[in-house]
Amino acid sequence: MPRRILEGNVVSDKMDKTVTVLVERRFMHPVYKKYVKRTDKYAAHDEMNAYKCGDRVRIEECRPISKRKTWQVLDNATAASEEAPKKATSKNKKDA
Repeated sequence: MPRRILEGNVVSDKMDKTVTVLVERRFMHPVYKKYVKRTDKYAAHDEMNAYKCGDRVRIEECRPISKRKTWQVLDNATAASEEAPKKATSKNKKDA
């Protein structure tokens, strides 16, 4: 079974090797047909204590590390999303 990958903001980095990530999702309400926002907080493993409050990160489901911690931080989502357009623009410059 594939592991889920979610994206959210780090809201707490006070614990050792752990960050709290706030993940927001939007869905259509079944009766009112309006989009509703719901948020969930996940404790994610951060081995190097590299991520601070306000960072946008991607987290991946993993084996249970502790009672509440079953997610691990993959990487910084803003850095990952910025790399793709840079590569595309460099290819465009070579083509021109």
